[in-house]
Amino acid sequence: FNDSLTIPPGAKMVTASKATVPTISDQASAMQLSQCAKNLASALAELRTASQKAQEACGPLEIDNALSMVRDLEKDMKEAKSSAEEGKLKPLPGETLEKCSQDLGTSTKAVSSAIAQLLSEATQGNENYTGMAARDVAQALKSLASAARGVAATTGDSSARNAMLDCAGDVMDKSANLIEETKRAIAKPGDAESQQRLAQVAKAVSQALNRCVNCLPGQRDVDNAIRTVGEASKTLLADSFPSSGRSFQEVQAQLNEVAAGLNQSANEVVQASRGTTQDLARATSKFGQDFSNFLEAGVDMAGTSQSKEDQTQVVSNLKTISMSSSKLLLAAKALSTDPSSPNLKNQLAAAARAVTDSINQIITMCTQQAPGQKECDNALRELESVKGMLENPTEAVTELSYFDCIDSVMENSKVLGESMAGISHNAKNSNLPEFGDSVSAGSKALCGLTEAAAQAAYLVGVSDPNSTAGQKGLVDPAQFARANQSIQMACQNLVDPACTQSQVLSAATIVAKHTSALCNACRLASSKTPNPVAKRQFVQSAKEVANTTANLVKSIKALDGAFNQENREKCKAATGPLIEAVDNLTAFASNPEFASIPAQISPEGHAAMEPIVAAAKMMLESSTGLIQTARSLAVNPKDPPKWSVLAGHSRTVSDSIKKLITNMREKAPGQRECDDAIEVLNGCIREVDQASLAAISQQLTPREDISMETLHEQMAASVHEISNLIDPVAVAARSEASQLGHKVSQMASYFEPLIMAAIGTASKILSSQQQMAVLDQTKTLTESALQMLYTAKEAGGNPKAAHMQEALEESVQMMKEAVDDLGATLAEAASAAGAVGGMVDSINDSINKMEDTPALEPDGTFVDYQTTMVTKSNTNPDDLGGLANQLTNEFGNLANEAKYAAVTAENDEIGSHIKKQVGELGFSCTGLVTKAGALQCSPNDSFTKKELIESARKVSEKVSHVLASLQAGNRGTQACITAASAVSGIIADLDTTIMFATAGTLNRENAETFADHRECILKTAKALVEDTKLLVSGAGASQEKLAQAAQSSVSTITKLADVVKLGAASLGSEDPETQVVLINAVKDVAKALGNLISTTKAAAGKPHDDPSMLQLKNSAKVMVTNVTSLLKTVKAVEDEATKGTRALEATIEHIKQELAVFSSSDPPPKTTTPEEFIRMTKGITMATAKAVAAGNSCRQEDIIATANLSRRAIADMLHSCKEAAYHPEVSKDVQMRALRYGNECAAGYLGLLEHVLIIQKPSHDLKQQLASYSKRVAGSVTELIQAAEAMKGTEWVDPEDPTVIAENELLGAAAAIEAAAKKLEQLRPRTKPKEADESLNFEEQILEAAKSIAAATSALVKAASAAQRELVAQGKVGAIPANAVDDGQWSQGLISAARMVAAATNNLCEAANSAVQGHASEEKLISSAKQVAASTAQLLVACKVKADQDSQTMKRLQAAGNAVKRASDNLVKAAQKAAFDAQDDQAVVVKSKMVGGIAQIIAAQEEMLRKERELDEARKKLAMIRQQQYKFLPSELREDGQEQ
Repeated sequence: FNDSLTIPPGAKMVTASKATVPTISDQASAMQLSQCAKNLASALAELRTASQKAQEACGPLEIDNALSMVRDLEKDMKEAKSSAEEGKLKPLPGETLEKCSQDLGTSTKAVSSAIAQLLSEATQGNENYTGMAARDVAQALKSLASAARGVAATTGDSSARNAMLDCAGDVMDKSANLIEETKRAIAKPGDAESQQRLAQVAKAVSQALNRCVNCLPGQRDVDNAIRTVGEASKTLLADSFPSSGRSFQEVQAQLNEVAAGLNQSANEVVQASRGTTQDLARATSKFGQDFSNFLEAGVDMAGTSQSKEDQTQVVSNLKTISMSSSKLLLAAKALSTDPSSPNLKNQLAAAARAVTDSINQIITMCTQQAPGQKECDNALRELESVKGMLENPTEAVTELSYFDCIDSVMENSKVLGESMAGISHNAKNSNLPEFGDSVSAGSKALCGLTEAAAQAAYLVGVSDPNSTAGQKGLVDPAQFARANQSIQMACQNLVDPACTQSQVLSAATIVAKHTSALCNACRLASSKTPNPVAKRQFVQSAKEVANTTANLVKSIKALDGAFNQENREKCKAATGPLIEAVDNLTAFASNPEFASIPAQISPEGHAAMEPIVAAAKMMLESSTGLIQTARSLAVNPKDPPKWSVLAGHSRTVSDSIKKLITNMREKAPGQRECDDAIEVLNGCIREVDQASLAAISQQLTPREDISMETLHEQMAASVHEISNLIDPVAVAARSEASQLGHKVSQMASYFEPLIMAAIGTASKILSSQQQMAVLDQTKTLTESALQMLYTAKEAGGNPKAAHMQEALEESVQMMKEAVDDLGATLAEAASAAGAVGGMVDSINDSINKMEDTPALEPDGTFVDYQTTMVTKSNTNPDDLGGLANQLTNEFGNLANEAKYAAVTAENDEIGSHIKKQVGELGFSCTGLVTKAGALQCSPNDSFTKKELIESARKVSEKVSHVLASLQAGNRGTQACITAASAVSGIIADLDTTIMFATAGTLNRENAETFADHRECILKTAKALVEDTKLLVSGAGASQEKLAQAAQSSVSTITKLADVVKLGAASLGSEDPETQVVLINAVKDVAKALGNLISTTKAAAGKPHDDPSMLQLKNSAKVMVTNVTSLLKTVKAVEDEATKGTRALEATIEHIKQELAVFSSSDPPPKTTTPEEFIRMTKGITMATAKAVAAGNSCRQEDIIATANLSRRAIADMLHSCKEAAYHPEVSKDVQMRALRYGNECAAGYLGLLEHVLIIQKPSHDLKQQLASYSKRVAGSVTELIQAAEAMKGTEWVDPEDPTVIAENELLGAAAAIEAAAKKLEQLRPRTKPKEADESLNFEEQILEAAKSIAAATSALVKAASAAQRELVAQGKVGAIPANAVDDGQWSQGLISAARMVAAATNNLCEAANSAVQGHASEEKLISSAKQVAASTAQLLVACKVKADQDSQTMKRLQAAGNAVKRASDNLVKAAQKAAFDAQDDQAVVVKSKMVGGIAQIIAAQEEMLRKERELDEARKKLAMIRQQQYKFLPSELREDGQEQ
């Protein structure tokens, strides 16, 4: 069983069925087809899994199985022969001689290809793949045997029948020998003798196959004709050609006659190759006869030639004709065995034209006619040979696109116009040489016109939606055959003893050019084919061709250096393996599996082609007449009737070309289909509009004939298909005119079902809002599609219409967004309803797509895909109830990554293993999604819950399998990923230890000393250096070694960090600075190791000249430097005299490394604000002061403290500088400025530290220099701060400024109050308004608001104090108020106002708390909020009175205060609304008894009167308080106070 032959067609059938479902109007049929497609998809999935398991189990038995199969086929052939002898061999139903002959030709190629593959795998000694290749050989032989039996059964001639069966039996026998030999060769890989035997047996099979094909009827006649040509051509090898005794005129006339005959025969062979085998037999026999006659006349001509030179020229031309005739017959033979092969017809037509050209050449040379006559004859022959192109253009003639064809017609018609004018003008004036030139130019232009017209007609036919477009094959067999021929010719020239040095070099150039083209073709084919065996074979073949070419080039270079016989022999020996490698590759590439599929043009397509073809035929006909007339006019220009005939022909040619151009413009592919599709979409939009109107007026009648789920599925299917067609339509509109009609018609066909389903869905939705949402989104999608169709029609597939490309891109983007929106809405609705059919389909779709070959070249390495897949696999399956949709999308992404990971894996086994594991994960996911849907439909079913949990467990298990297969894929890089995260953990731990040490709490255990740990630290550090070496070499070695190196280095650095921490603790907490130096040293090592592991991961498997290798070397150097630095620090720790110096050296080295990172172009992992950056620059000022002090004192402890402080200050500054500079809002020039000054500052500081290092004894001069260094650093810091200000722009503020803090706090308060207001709206109304609800965090938000206002207040108090001092200084306010009571609350200006805000906030907080817990009313909350607003307003008034009106600070404070006021107002409104709602909702129990009822009314009225009285009293009380306060206001504030 061959799954690669069964599963892909099955998957295609599923896809086609799903795509058809939305277009079927009958519901029952559509549902039936949909269900069948689903069943087939799941059956294929099971089959794929089973076949993979079977393959793993039966791998070694494949060869034996293939062998027994071939032996059985051999027996079948013998039985068929005995049946034939008894007259019992009958054809099977449907078998005809034509069909069986074709099958035999196709299966022969398949056998050749499979054998080439088998030999290649056997040579490499891979048992598994050799088994697969043997299975392929057996399958191909089975087809061959069946075809051979069919040919024998349908042939009337008994000798031909027996010959066919004998040859087929012989093929089976030789193939069985080959498989046996392969089995032996696998057992002894690399054994030269068995390889040689294998090659001999393969050659025998190849010869048997040729004999088998030659037994086909028609083939023998072609072979006879080829032999005739060969025999006749032998006469050209004679040294001398005696004269026949006839005159030159007689010989010339005869040559002209037989030339016409041969040209006619060549065209007949082309026609016959499309007919039956009998036609071909007749045509080839006639061609052989005509060739012999022509050669005879040619040899006569050579004999009558005057000079030796002329004779040589004639013979050379005859040889060319002989070669082109052989090529023609070979092409005819190939086409008769495989008529459906797409390139062979073109090759045959080209061969016929080559024969015509070579005949023209010899006639031109050998005949002496009146000038202009030869040119006319040649032109007529050329036109005869291109006429065939227009007979039935069902194949591409050239590579031209439709618009290139139009351009070509325009250019050639200009040339033809000029030529026709030249013909008549020169004939009239008897300028015969010029006349001849005009005829030749006109003939070339006519051939070009015919070619372009035939190609355009083909493209018009193919672009009809009812036609089937052809598909490009994996390789172009014609290209391989051409390259093979050129290489063989070049090798023959190389071996030729008469070959000169320059010829050797030109032959070498030809070989190199063609072998490189073949290798590129193999690389492309291997990346496109899904068949793993073929993928390997292409790569292997390319390697063999490349290696043998390299050997040949080496020997050619030697020959070029010393042109002697020995080197010539070496060169000859080197050509053998190359020719063999190229032959094997060509045989493999000829496999029908890789061939292209020709287009099938529909009757409608033929009708569309007709006007173009008719115009072109008319043009050719009248051109032929024109040239014939011109021929006679050149001899006799005084013939008036002929001139009128010429004018008539000339007019007809012009008219037909005009008609041709008009027809080509009108028939441009895809235009008619675009118009039809636009009409369909406009109709759809009208339908949606009508449905929307009906929905608005509640008149959309629900569809009863169909369920909601079915409608959903229909919509989802239509949207999915439309989404798949967006890119193909765009590609066709850009550059593939012939595809435009197909794709546009396909897309339009899905809109009608989509609209029907959308209107049906809307009719069943109860909520009018949701109804409109579905209809609106559907309409948006239809409108965006309409827009895209208009631009596609305009672009028309013309790559030169550059002005349309942007509009097309835009409309594609719009359409994709519309599809995504509608798709998301549908998916949401489906998952909410528990309808998981679409999701299951989507997962299955992802699994199938994984088997497809990636459309694009993978742009990452395996490591990139591995890393992404690891993150995608870590899905948490426990909470998947409502997350089925998300799971589906995640799996889609994972499957896509898996496809690329499999392509880039280091060998195919790992690739297929990854795909297999992801496929199994997909099946588990479908199970999980299905169970989730079932549980949504019945939430209380405990059995379904159990199943769901079990499915989730399976998914988890499969996820771990995927991860395991990825680790197997690249164990080394996986180990690097793990190691890098472990190292970052160690660095974080060391940072914590530094904090303890700095705080002086890193105490020693027992009475240990540093000496106890020194040896252990040194030993571990040295072990780490060894690990570093292993890591660096591991990047170029196997994955296994890399994994070991990564794991080893992590365990060593962990141990090193631990022993250094113990060593630092043993120094005692009384010397914290030295402890920090030591831990910093090991932290540097850990950082360098982390960096080294990352660069090793990036460089793994790369070539030596890759840039990542250079980075690896640099990282390794840094690592060694840091370990050395650690060793020096450890040795100097107890040496009082040098430990400071050592610490400073380590810091300088650390700063240099940080500076290198800072100067690199890599962006930082995160960005920060300019304020943060400014804060970090302050540390540098402190560190500089410390460094100057240390330089002056020269005490070791000062130097250590400087070293530790400097390290931290500079690293922080560099990090924050880069992070702030890369902030998205910072402009490029400001960024450059900040980075430059950051660099200067760090460099200046390094200079300062190096100077401190030099000073052993402080002298006056050294101190002076120290001052100049510190000034330089201070200057850089100033520049840095200015750069930070520039980053902030005009919005620059000092982060320490109290007014800024106040502004931020007030804005924060505003936000918190607004959040509280929203929350309050959500909390109300309730039926029991007074009941406390502990779970609400409403009070937390109010508290938050209060805290922010309080913080703002405290900051304001500081600002107020500063302002107060300023005002006192200016004399605007007295230092001590004269009468505090008189000036009331304003006596202290801003400060008392700020305190008012604080008090009001306090009240707001209490009221809110009480309101939430049910102890107080909303009224209290409202009044507190109003008080906050009022006091904030008063604060702003206070500012206005005292401060400068135009100051920026004032304006910002004003805005912040207004925001608080607004937020408080919103809170008041929300509370009032809540209170109002609560009143509406109060449950009043009305008593049913009469008396009780009246008593209830009286009590209510009494309460109302009491409340009214209380309200009046409260109003009076408030008025009195206000009056009292008003007295104390200063006069200038009274207006403002009232306003507020």
